[in-house]
Amino acid sequence: MPAPETDPLGARRAAFEPWVLVVDDEEMMRTMLASELPRLGFHVKTAGSGGEGVALAAAEDFAVAIVDVLMPSMDGMETLQRLKQESPGTEVVMLTGHGTIESAVAAMRAGAYDYLTKPCRLAELATVLNRAVSYRRLERENAALKMLMADRRDTGALVAVSARMRAVLGKVERVAPADAPILIQGESGTGKELIARELHELSRRREKPLVVLNCSAIPDALLESELFGHQRGAFTGAHERRPGLMEAADGGTIFLDEIGDMSPAVQAKVLRALESGEVRRVGENRTSHVDVRVVAATNKDLRKEVSTGRFREDLFYRLSAVVLELPPLRERVDDVEPLVRHFTAAFPARDTHVRDFSAEAMAALRSYSWPGNVRELKNCVAAVLILAPGPLVELSDLPASVRGSKPSPRQSPTEPMPLRRLEDVVSEYVRQALERCGGNKSLASRMLGIDPKTLYKHLRRVMDAGD
Repeated sequence: MPAPETDPLGARRAAFEPWVLVVDDEEMMRTMLASELPRLGFHVKTAGSGGEGVALAAAEDFAVAIVDVLMPSMDGMETLQRLKQESPGTEVVMLTGHGTIESAVAAMRAGAYDYLTKPCRLAELATVLNRAVSYRRLERENAALKMLMADRRDTGALVAVSARMRAVLGKVERVAPADAPILIQGESGTGKELIARELHELSRRREKPLVVLNCSAIPDALLESELFGHQRGAFTGAHERRPGLMEAADGGTIFLDEIGDMSPAVQAKVLRALESGEVRRVGENRTSHVDVRVVAATNKDLRKEVSTGRFREDLFYRLSAVVLELPPLRERVDDVEPLVRHFTAAFPARDTHVRDFSAEAMAALRSYSWPGNVRELKNCVAAVLILAPGPLVELSDLPASVRGSKPSPRQSPTEPMPLRRLEDVVSEYVRQALERCGGNKSLASRMLGIDPKTLYKHLRRVMDAGD
């Protein structure tokens, strides 16, 4: 096996043996490549015809296919086209004993990675194969990064004025460079995903992808496929082969949010992947090696979940090498004002006249218990910035629930908080917008930046509440 490669970003990559498909009607050529390529660090499967090669590519995952141009029945060009249809991620290197400029150009236009003329030296072929493997891996990483950047969500800010949060961030800095699994525990809206991103950015894996998966947002039947990928035809609707998020995170970090909602069956597969460093796509027998750091988060008491049998004890201990406890916003009141300042500064100036908050308004914001934590505070500030009529937010501009709140006593993490649904808060903002717009629904929807249909939905909720 060759030494571990170093990718263009300079990060050390785990050594692995990619699979190569050889499609050639000459038995001698197939036998020679099947014998020599494994010594250069490749797994090899062979096919004696284009049809057989396409069938293999449809059933298994190959990094590269070597395809002879001149073959009976289905020639190399048709095989190339079919391979790109069946397995778009497989790079194709064309081989022929009758190379011409015209056929080389045609092959490249049809999607071939490279084109070599027989007889070619084994060292030359190995160089091309290694380049093709690296190119395929880089393409997959780039696609994953683009998808993740497009999906990146800001649920708050890492503002740490309070001693509680400064202590958390200090621990984050200490543990981030290690590869140990991290478990983040905290109520919904406390910023668990932001902490996971900070752990990744401060780690040695920061040049590699950070892949985020909310385990509670995906039906259990699809969660395994999302994590590990699937083979075409593995289940109804699996029309093409698809790599999983564990593969997309190779070399980087995967953040498993709300892992307490994961079913025991999927927990077992995650445990196996963490222990072995290998993943197996649904419907496939072959495993692939992945080098992934796992950061998990939950708003549940996992120890209690273990005691009731809803969460595997061995997985809990595997994930909780380091545990980070995020305090709720009611226990870090000193951070409320800095967070409000941060959200105000980040809000588009064209959408608000607000420049500051009055002392009374800020005192009310500090006194409110914020059951939805930082996420609720951010939504509240955004609505106030849109609806406030002048440059200074007054106490009367705040939602009634915040205006009328009294300082809440410090409560223990086990004591339940009185919760107020965020939907009710949003409905209240909608009602205020309508009042300011004189009942004009179109103007109110534009002011709030929401679709009129969404406005009507909230109006129905307001009317239902009044019945």
